[in-house]
Amino acid sequence: MKGITALFLGIFGTFAFSWAGLVLIPNYQIGHLDPQVDEEGNDPYPMPKSGMADRGRQIYAANGCVYCHSQQVRADYASSDIERKWGDRRSAPRDYLFERPVVLGKMRGGPDLSNIGKRAPVAEESAPPASPAPAVPATNAAPGVSPAAPSASATPVPSPAANTSAQPAPASAATSPSTPVVASDTPPTYSAAWHHRHLYSPRSLVLDSNMPAYHFLYEKRRVSGERAADALKLAEGDAVPEGWEVVPTYDARCLVAYLMSLDQSHPLKEAKTAGAPPASAPAPAPTKEAK
Repeated sequence: MKGITALFLGIFGTFAFSWAGLVLIPNYQIGHLDPQVDEEGNDPYPMPKSGMADRGRQIYAANGCVYCHSQQVRADYASSDIERKWGDRRSAPRDYLFERPVVLGKMRGGPDLSNIGKRAPVAEESAPPASPAPAVPATNAAPGVSPAAPSASATPVPSPAANTSAQPAPASAATSPSTPVVASDTPPTYSAAWHHRHLYSPRSLVLDSNMPAYHFLYEKRRVSGERAADALKLAEGDAVPEGWEVVPTYDARCLVAYLMSLDQSHPLKEAKTAGAPPASAPAPAPTKEAK
């Protein structure tokens, strides 16, 4: 019977030390983080999401996106996430201050989405006016640059970006590529229009995608008057009959707003940016003096 006390104390100590190491100490270390600010107290990061993006986050979790997409860029010594251009630095606990619960993800059936909002085209809302037609439309279409869309009607080269921009209204549905493919080595330009089409028909943009089509987030309706500005520009295989259009519901717009808001590119003191170490640029000067 004397061994019962020692056994009980051993079991209790095992659980107590495990709880302290996995719960108590980590909470003491990172459980009271505040947003990072600069020396003047400006530029706080992160900021809580609000409005449509906050609702979109709930839709993202409710539809199981967390099971196939992660939101955690791992350090370069542990993986090739930064080499894949999924981020310029590893994710840090401060990135998730205002997420309850944190949607880190279960596995990676698709690409990491931590910085997918940063990869959106910069000038999506204000495309430049009619510029000279590019001399080589095929090379402009491949990287997914939105100005290449006007040339898609003249050259039937498959281009995932021809439908990503909502600007080129003159391009007809008949001229859109039927089987566009996203280049594996170059990230596509994730515009809002690209996200909507990808949610509605994933394999029209990425042939080998195993993502389900979220048709229930979109509404098929008759065109009354003019075509809606946010109506999807679909490929031939998904095109609706003449006089009909597919438009995003409010939930679809919220989900895309959330995806467009995902951006962990803000520099953090505790997570050094691995993609740009030109901090040692002034090094050549001492070598000349030494000579």
